[in-house]
Amino acid sequence: MLLDSQINEVADRQKKTFLDRNTGVLREKRQEITLYENFVTVITGVRRGGKSTLMLQLLENATEGVFFLNFEDPRLAGFDPDDFSRLDTVIEKAGARILFFDEIQMLTHWEGYVRQKLDESFRVVVTGSNATLLSRELGTKLTGRNLPYELFPFSYREFLAFSSRENSDSSVLYYLEHGGFPEYLKTGNGVVLNRLLEDILMKDIAVRYGLRDVNSLRQLAVYLLSNIGKPVSATGLKNLFDLRSPATILEYFSYLENTYVVQFMPKFSYSLKVQIRNPRKVYAIDMGLFTHNSIVFTDEAGRRLENTVYLHLRRKYTELYYFQDQRECDFIAVYKGKPVEILQVCYELTDLNRNREFTGLKEALDFFKEEKGRIITFHQKDTFKFHGKVIEVVPLKEFLME
Repeated sequence: MLLDSQINEVADRQKKTFLDRNTGVLREKRQEITLYENFVTVITGVRRGGKSTLMLQLLENATEGVFFLNFEDPRLAGFDPDDFSRLDTVIEKAGARILFFDEIQMLTHWEGYVRQKLDESFRVVVTGSNATLLSRELGTKLTGRNLPYELFPFSYREFLAFSSRENSDSSVLYYLEHGGFPEYLKTGNGVVLNRLLEDILMKDIAVRYGLRDVNSLRQLAVYLLSNIGKPVSATGLKNLFDLRSPATILEYFSYLENTYVVQFMPKFSYSLKVQIRNPRKVYAIDMGLFTHNSIVFTDEAGRRLENTVYLHLRRKYTELYYFQDQRECDFIAVYKGKPVEILQVCYELTDLNRNREFTGLKEALDFFKEEKGRIITFHQKDTFKFHGKVIEVVPLKEFLME
């Protein structure tokens, strides 16, 4: 239990620190968000990916009093459900009508409190570093009253603005290696991303879910980051770690995905059972995280490019699949039940790989009865006709600006 004065002191200090921050590069997600009464705006994303900065950008046009509180502050460690009434008093004294709650999911019964504030016509924004935890709780008290958004590290366009670079092959190469975590880009120190992964594993997973075998979790995380663009399955991995049960590995998969360390992409099928039965491809949430936390012995240019294409698509679509029949097609983006983008990824088309890449793309186009597909390469640009299909070859620096 906390005193009113304690909550007020923490809130005042946090607000000063928060408002003194530079708003930085305008996030693209900012253009999508409008704060409404009766709806809570929910922003989820990887730790240190810029959620607090996005919050600050949402404040720039605020015409009413604002209240900000980050519940991860150790000074609020004793906060319990009885303290919500004290928080009400502090908010009332502040004269605020817009509430920003950072990492509020750390509290029990937070969703009931947010529902109360919505009923009182406050505008509320909450953030969290765990996708499923928020969505599960939103499905109780806040069904139909929430507007969810996901925030990833900098997109390529945001990276260019942040680093004052021109769109060029050299800029793309830098982005493929260093990714888009703001703090890392400022320092260039890989330890920042080592520490970030460790914080996620310990604070967001081990402590929250009561895991004792942190070493196996860490080994699994490094393995997945080292195998981006490859299909993985719990059954196939059960003998690589001390985690002998596929069910336990699946559970760890979900922890790592829900905290945005990695993302999994299923094989396309109209049958959910077939999707579940087949391996899923794994991708890192950021290329800098891959660079500094994976164990690879080559530059992995092709897999870096594929992962970057995945992230660009993932920012636009929630339904992504790979397609496989006789050959494989890397990405099928689906919107409202229909394929909207069918893409193959190849670092460089050559006489040796052209037929394989074209055939995989054509099989997917035939299956979905589409006439045109694209192949994303590092720098090539061309258009081909292949067995009645139109195949556009697009350089990555153009694709990432779409």
